[in-house]
Amino acid sequence: MDVVVIETPQLGDRSYLVHDGSVALVIDPQRDIDRVEAAARDAGVRITHVAETHLHNDYVTGGLVLAEKHGAEYLVNAADEVSFTRVPVTDGQVLLVGRLSVSVVATPGHTHTHLSYVVQDDTHDGGTEAVFSGGSLLYGSVGRTDLVSPHDTAKLAHDQYSSVRRLVDSATPEAALYPTHGFGSFCSIGPASHQETSTISEQTESNHALTDPDEDHFVSQLLENITAYPAYYAHMSPLNAAGPGVVDLHVPDSVDAEELSRRLRAGEWVVDLRHRVAFADSHLQGSVSFEYGHGDNFTSYLGWVIPWDQPLTLVGPLSEVEKAIRDLARIGIDSPDAAVGPEAAVLNVAALAPDHPQASYEHGDWAVLLRGREPEDVILDVRRPEEYKASHVKGALNIPVYELLGRITELPEARIWVHCATGYRASVAASLLNRAGREVVLINARFRDAAGAGVPLRDRA
Repeated sequence: MDVVVIETPQLGDRSYLVHDGSVALVIDPQRDIDRVEAAARDAGVRITHVAETHLHNDYVTGGLVLAEKHGAEYLVNAADEVSFTRVPVTDGQVLLVGRLSVSVVATPGHTHTHLSYVVQDDTHDGGTEAVFSGGSLLYGSVGRTDLVSPHDTAKLAHDQYSSVRRLVDSATPEAALYPTHGFGSFCSIGPASHQETSTISEQTESNHALTDPDEDHFVSQLLENITAYPAYYAHMSPLNAAGPGVVDLHVPDSVDAEELSRRLRAGEWVVDLRHRVAFADSHLQGSVSFEYGHGDNFTSYLGWVIPWDQPLTLVGPLSEVEKAIRDLARIGIDSPDAAVGPEAAVLNVAALAPDHPQASYEHGDWAVLLRGREPEDVILDVRRPEEYKASHVKGALNIPVYELLGRITELPEARIWVHCATGYRASVAASLLNRAGREVVLINARFRDAAGAGVPLRDRA
């Protein structure tokens, strides 16, 4: 048995190609299935089965399209209400994929109908096992339980406690563990580990879901750690239940200058992918900054901040527009328009709409804040509430970036200095404030450097 890991760091997830050298099972494929197909070609195997651990809440699946394209069996829980033809599977069922034996294990918790799969190769590798746990048992923790309904959150947390124990009992201690979530995904919760690989025995010894002997204590701790998740999650499960179709990842023809200007004047969402400093120095008035290529923030925060199902135009060099289209397709934002500029370190956006007004705003580090802040100015912290509670600049207001669009009117009519943990979320917030006509300064610095720069902080007691 061989397991090929297909990572999607932009969403903190993994998909898997599991094969015996001839035929393959794919587990939890992302929507851009060409990556899975490339992995299968490289391995010289044929895809005969595609399996979902659950109806995903954080991305649009490519499972249905992949299965149909390759004539593969599409394994989905029989209890899931879906609008497409699938091979319904249930707890305790065993399927054969070439020489691999695939056991279906019900592991409710992340969702009511969540499944895990224990794969064993009895004819090679001495009976090697691999466990594909989806959003059940993760490295160091478990999948969050509040994505179905607030009324179900506590019950599902109790289910998680029981499910991970049942899953551990269904496999050998030496079995390799392959979760879908837990690599930065907002679908994980609790003290998730940053390790890259693990086994059932390692998790039995270290995962708080397995080491805590008190179920009620585990549940209370899990519920205390629940934090906000991206707004677009609300749309993912319904899309997956309906059966997503083929996605178009081509870059469209660039919109002309007149049309781009019209969209900006009409208040449509025009997203500038350039570096945050280049945007601050000069941008098309009315556009917003979502820097592409900075860590793995782009997809989640764009889907979180911009209202769902709104017309979207991407502005940037071709290479970044192309990647952004792929990333956005994974969360159901299909075929955005684009105004594509030349491949350059700093794209001259003025050339894309020469007659449209340009805008800019100040930016600097913590030292600039200390030198330039006036008493009436506002410091706005756009980190998550739990980050703010742990430590924040004295006197700073806290509005998370994903709430800012609906709360701008709460801010005083004053110059606003905006910061986050690294500068990324602050750059998004600064562009939203600038778009709304507010005077803003972007603090393009890490929060961890604030104290060293002499900025007074208030830490949690």
